[in-house]
Amino acid sequence: MKTIESNTNKIHFTTSAYQHVNTHIKESNPSNIFIIVDENTHKLCLPHLLSEIETTSTIEIIEIESGEINKTIETCVGVWNVLSELGADRKSLVINLGGGVITDLGGFVASTFKRGITFINVPTTLLSMVDASVGGKTGVDLGTLKNQIGVINTPEMVIIDTTYLKTLAQNEMRSGLAEMLKHGLIQDKAYWDKFKDLSVLNSEHLDELIYESVLIKKHVVDIDPRENGLRKTLNYGHTIGHAIESYFLSNTHKTNLLHGEAIAIGMILASYISTKLTGLSEAENTEIKDLILSIYDFVTINEEDYEPIMELLKYDKKNSHGNINFVLLSAIGETKIDCLVPNDLIIEALNFYNDSY
Repeated sequence: MKTIESNTNKIHFTTSAYQHVNTHIKESNPSNIFIIVDENTHKLCLPHLLSEIETTSTIEIIEIESGEINKTIETCVGVWNVLSELGADRKSLVINLGGGVITDLGGFVASTFKRGITFINVPTTLLSMVDASVGGKTGVDLGTLKNQIGVINTPEMVIIDTTYLKTLAQNEMRSGLAEMLKHGLIQDKAYWDKFKDLSVLNSEHLDELIYESVLIKKHVVDIDPRENGLRKTLNYGHTIGHAIESYFLSNTHKTNLLHGEAIAIGMILASYISTKLTGLSEAENTEIKDLILSIYDFVTINEEDYEPIMELLKYDKKNSHGNINFVLLSAIGETKIDCLVPNDLIIEALNFYNDSY
């Protein structure tokens, strides 16, 4: 069994990690336990979790609807009301069982209910294991604008049990892979290189890659927990990627993109921009584009989509003083933060993406 200790909490790996949950429950003696799920994790993941938990405390299940569209303050109000109706107090424990929507929203609910109660995250998707599980970011969307409302508050612990990945569709696995690719691009070229031939990777390799990905993010977050410097690098591909994700979410004529699918596009665009502003070589730009497009389906972004996507950029939560700030690469594994990018170069990058099809 592996454990990663961050500055504020511990991340435990493999099924034996549940012993840490049971130890915490025994020592803290919560008044009651609330497990937040969606309809998918309720059916596919909850039985496994319940089989691992040992407690005499009352366990209540709170189910919310799945999907980014339900990651809203209205959903939080519903959960807060249920917690109140079921007698939750400051000694209650919340366990968030699900993907990034559940861990983000559930963490926010727990962090604000009665000014904060203890919560544990049990991520069930690849994306939530390598991204949402580390760093303490909680929150919800404001309409279709991503993660506008929230707080930074770390869970008591995180349990990463890759057994849950067996429940995922292939596109959900690919969505999580985008964040792992990002970790290589911003921090570790050797880690990036491990993804060049996915055909040779088996489940054991995947477990190790997940562990390494969490280590990379933990390293960044421990140095800069409040996102004043180094942690900004985790936003690589996200500035334009979030705008694309929000646009597709709000446009009834578009098919919604999973987070990782939008971020994959964002990383291609950011890499192209990096060749123009921060010295990324053409060879590495091509390498990034080709690897990402070998994993993700091409998404049609029409010229009439450009303006509304550009408009959404101004809502990115990393912006300051009216400036839109990008994270760019000088080389694979080397980043530059707070880069100002002119609009015409963003459009040029969108054209580059479209021309790659």
